Parts: sequence; C-alpha cells; structure tokens
Amino acid sequence: MTLSRRRLIQLTGGAAAASLAGCSELGDKLGDNAGTRSGSSTGSKMKSELDIPEPFQVPLPRPQVLKPSNSDGSTDFYELTQRSAKVEIIPGHKTEIWGYNGTFPGPTIESRAGRRTVVRHRNELPVPVVVHLHGGKTPPEHDGYPIDYILPKGGWEAGGSMPGHDMAAGKTSQGTKDYIYPLDQPAATLWYHDHRMDFTGPQVYRGLAGFHLVRDDEEDALPLPKGEREVPLFICDRSFSEDGSFRYPSSDHNLHDPGVTGQFENGVIGDVILVNGAPWPTMDVTNTRYRFRVLNGSNARRYGLSLDPKPSDGSSFIQIGSDSGLLGAPIGHDKIDIAPAERYDLVIDFSKFKVGTKVTLRNDMDKGKLGAIMQFHVARSASDDSTVPNRLADFEQLDRSMAVQTRQFLFSQGVSGGKQVWTVNGKPFDPNRIDAQPKLGSVEIWKLVTDVHHPVHLHLAHFQVLRRQGLAPSARDAGWKDTVDILPGQIVEVAAKFTGYQGKYVFHCHNLEHEDMVMMSNLEVV
Repeated sequence: MTLSRRRLIQLTGGAAAASLAGCSELGDKLGDNAGTRSGSSTGSKMKSELDIPEPFQVPLPRPQVLKPSNSDGSTDFYELTQRSAKVEIIPGHKTEIWGYNGTFPGPTIESRAGRRTVVRHRNELPVPVVVHLHGGKTPPEHDGYPIDYILPKGGWEAGGSMPGHDMAAGKTSQGTKDYIYPLDQPAATLWYHDHRMDFTGPQVYRGLAGFHLVRDDEEDALPLPKGEREVPLFICDRSFSEDGSFRYPSSDHNLHDPGVTGQFENGVIGDVILVNGAPWPTMDVTNTRYRFRVLNGSNARRYGLSLDPKPSDGSSFIQIGSDSGLLGAPIGHDKIDIAPAERYDLVIDFSKFKVGTKVTLRNDMDKGKLGAIMQFHVARSASDDSTVPNRLADFEQLDRSMAVQTRQFLFSQGVSGGKQVWTVNGKPFDPNRIDAQPKLGSVEIWKLVTDVHHPVHLHLAHFQVLRRQGLAPSARDAGWKDTVDILPGQIVEVAAKFTGYQGKYVFHCHNLEHEDMVMMSNLEVV
C-alpha cells in the first residue's frame, strides 16, 4: 500500500528520513477503498444515497462561451458572479451547486495570447472565495494565492484552520475583485477554479470550476478541427445524497471549520462520472475528426482513457497538446492516464468507424458503470477538410544542462499539531515560510518524490518531465506541463522554467483533500 521507511530513504538518498513521521499509519488509514495500487487513485469512495442513473441516457452539454462585457484596444473585460443555483444533474432531482454565473461547469472564457483579459468576480456565496487561473502566467496578486480572499458581501468571521500554518490575513477584497491576466503565453487549455485556503476541495466539488481557453495565430493557422468539432470535456466524479444534493464528507458543512471525516482525508472519490455536468452523456458525431480538450476536474480520481471499440486502424487518440500548450509534433495513443488537473488536447478520427457505431470513452481504471465515461454515436457522414499536420508548433526543448539549481521535494503524510496531515518535505503549509527562491528567467530541476499518488502542480512555472525513476518519461509526459501525475513511490524529475513575474506563488498536490490538509509550499521568484 505504501513505501516502507527504508525504501523511501533509499529512493531519496536519505534526505526524507525526517519527513516520515506518521507515515507508518498511512496504509491502515487508507483501507481497502483507497485504491492506491499503481494505475488507480488515492482516496476513499463516497457512495451515493440515491439510485445511480444508467449510462448514456442524456446528451452532452457544452459550457456557455462567455461574451465580454466590454472591450477596448488592449483588453477584454468579463464579469462572473459566484452564486448558488439549483440544476438537474441526476434526472428527476435538483442539485444545489455553487457556480460561476450559477452554472456547472462555469462559462468558458476565450482569450487571445498577449491580449489582456480582466475578469471581475462577484461573491454572492456565504463563504470567502479565491480564484486561480490554472496554467496561467499571472502576476502574483492576481494568481489566486490561497488567503487572498474575496469576502462575502456581508463580511466574514474567520473560522479555524488546519494545524501547522499561520492564517494571517491575505490581500482580501470585499464582495468583488478584478483579476488581471496579461496572458503572455501561447495557446493552451487552461481552467479556473476556487483556491480558498483549507476549502478548495468542497468548493470545487460544489461546482466552482470552468474552462479558460487561450488562442493564438500559430494555432489558428493549423488545419485542426474547429467550430462544432472542437469540444471541451470537463470530466469529474461526484456522489449524491438522497435529496439530490452533492454528498461530500465535510467536517463542517457550513465550511467554516476545515477538514473531512474519517478516511476521506486521503481523497474523495465519487460513484457518478459527469462530463460537462451530465452523468455518462452521449454525443452524436459525424464520421470526421473532432478535437477534444480533456480536463480531469475530479478532486482525487484518476482515469485511464481508451476507446471501445478501437478504430479500424491507427491510434485511438492523436495528442496535439498538453497542459500548457501545443506539442511540437503529434503523438498517437491507445490509452491515456489522466490525473486531477491534467489536460490533454486530443483528436479522434471517427471516419475510422462505420456510421451507426457507438464508441464508448472508457475508464480502464475501474469496472461496471465507473468503467465508462461517455459514448459517441457516429450518426452520419459529412465532409471533412481538417487534418493533423506533422508539425504543430515551435517547441523549446529544455535540457538538463540549462538548470542552475536542483531541488528535491517529498510529498508524504506526516503529523502536525498532533494530527495526521499531508506535507511537503515533512512540513505543513505556512504562508510565511518560503521553501524555494528560483531566479526570474532561470531553469531548475525539481525532483518530486511521493509516498502514494500525488498530482503535483506548480503555479506560474511551466515544466517538462525529464525522468521517471531514472528512466525516460512516458509518451503521456510530453510537452509543456503545469501538473505531473506521480505514482506511489516514484521520483519524477522535471525541468521548470520560471518566466513571467517576480513574487510569491504556491506549489502543491492537486488531490484537493491533500491540498486542503496542507500539502502545499511557497516558492518566491526573485
């Protein structure tokens, strides 16, 4: 289930010894539902109290594309209100969500690279919120630092906090905040979501997440599928109470005092798979190529994506992009593992299937209903002038020799304040402690070491995977990334490039229950 103390010390050259306090209990605490075997997820399953619907009964929704409220010569302005709403997710039931403009997922924002985007957020929820543009190269005051709250209109009296970190006030705003995004970065599939200290898990689970797509001229010039044949897929899992509400194991359902109950500190895994907010949906397609921007928006669940049946020839998926932009050249896959917060930009060629074929997007990491994600119905023939060229974008390949520093970070369970928490190098998050000071414009090698599954996300810095367990990275590691999936007991080396802005940012595990239980650290670009 977990690494032994001896094995982890061997992996890290002895540097991890002080970080292992409390890890001996981890295997017992995870239990049989944790699914920590290689290829699955770290977490515990939350069972729904209502009857789970049969798959492939509802059509795939598409998130609304938000229109600017105003534009000038350099800037597009948008407005979003974070509020509660009741929507039908499980047929015949109403679910209260917390959504951007009252939708789940939130509206999609589309921006141009190099053109400034300003998003005004209004908080009409009863709790503080924070907004992080995941994958954005953003000035620190607009990055969504976890204690830079937008307070509710009526104010807020701070509650408790997880042990081990000082909850000194951040840069708070009352009711509204303008987030300014210069977007000096190439075309990519980004997303925005809540990032409130200690409560990211429950607030994202309730619906606070959406796509933010960045486009540029280089991408526009490519003959890729466009328009109705470019489809965002927000994949996540949820569980439901008998009355149709989201079922989440918060210690305090008013989200005043942090934490989850029992074994769910290891991660919350639902038993209903949603795509764009619909359970196991269907989508009619023509026998042409489609581009799918795939996001794993789950708190803890990983997915193994495959097609059933496979195409008559060639690969099931042609990958054209990763977290932070286009690849230099396309890569074929028959299966892709995707961890929380990772994105894959994929083309599926439905001309490889006969009209009338039903093609299931499967999750090879589970069985039964959870072994399926959605279904495509090749409904009719159509003309197709799209293609996937052999060259996609100019791509800078980072080399080990570029690095000016090597750092090592162990992501493991530990103890703070007498409680089990998740730590980085044995320390819980403290807003006042800086754990790395990379220089602006520099490249560093970061060695990331795990006990169980941890998808590690760096704010601001994009990186390339250099090595896994001392070997070459897998095909799914290709491209510029901001989140890397690390299996139990692995060492993954990445080359991170710290361009953009000086200031304080965080890096953390994107298993949201781990993040809320203080598996986060500060980096300061100097």
